[in-house]
Amino acid sequence: MDDAPQQTQPGRVLRVDAKVCHVQVEAGVIQASPRGHLFENLEGRKNPIAVGDFVDVSLEGDPVAIESVHERRNYLGRTASSHDPREQILVANADQLFIVSSLQDPGFSSNRTDRILAACIWHEIPVVLVINKIDLSGAGDLEDIRRTYEAVPIEVIETCAVDGRGVDILKDRMRDKVSVLYGPSGAGKSTLINAVQPGLNLREGKISSYWKQGKHTTSYSQLIPLEMGGWVIDTPGIRVFRLHGLKRNLLRDLFPEFERIQNKCHFDGCSHDHEPDCGVFDAVDRGELAASRYASYVEMLDEIDPDNAYDPAEEEPL
Repeated sequence: MDDAPQQTQPGRVLRVDAKVCHVQVEAGVIQASPRGHLFENLEGRKNPIAVGDFVDVSLEGDPVAIESVHERRNYLGRTASSHDPREQILVANADQLFIVSSLQDPGFSSNRTDRILAACIWHEIPVVLVINKIDLSGAGDLEDIRRTYEAVPIEVIETCAVDGRGVDILKDRMRDKVSVLYGPSGAGKSTLINAVQPGLNLREGKISSYWKQGKHTTSYSQLIPLEMGGWVIDTPGIRVFRLHGLKRNLLRDLFPEFERIQNKCHFDGCSHDHEPDCGVFDAVDRGELAASRYASYVEMLDEIDPDNAYDPAEEEPL
């Protein structure tokens, strides 16, 4: 048996199915199966390969095989499910992520938005909030959301794929970059991508009249090249997002607007949850911090396992 190392060539993962990956190599797009050793020593992760990964592919075997995965510049991960505590890597090596939401059909969820935003800050992915379907929204609600998230601060873009409002701004932000569109089903991710690049004809979802939420039309993430330069990753809609492996004492750093106020807390390591004389809680009480953001923070804090509470390396020396 020949044990000589096989020649490989680099590629980029465009899509991951159950047993094969669609990989862009120099000659075109091929289907390749991950080698078994990639599933070893995952250290609590569910999947060894994600859309956006750079990989080395051997073309000599049958089937063609992915031999290795390059080190990731960044990634977005979450807890796989309530029944699976492993980390699911959703996308890798992104330049930016657009959280796509709407005020109606489906309604805006500050909790879901705050979770995704916190994950992006944690994994160092620049993030923009896109409020789509502004033709259905009330001006007051839209202004409240803009004020809340510009105070974080992150950029907020208002779009309407039906009449084109905001699409040029979105298109300009996406040019020559690897962009991820992420958000709930029915918010209009695929519709916006079709508006950015007419002719793609991505399947667009409809809203369930019974549940008042989107139906899944994108069943897998895929990396799509853009004619203007760059790539976009269209993702399946989500209903639940939980950060994975976060230490309790690090969560407050994922809410940047807290940092400007928490020096007024009586305790240096204040968790902003139960301690007396908490500057963050007082700011919420005075209306200086959005109550919705604080509610998201407390809910996320309560989800962290007490046995996984602190990272000593992050503690300030006495």
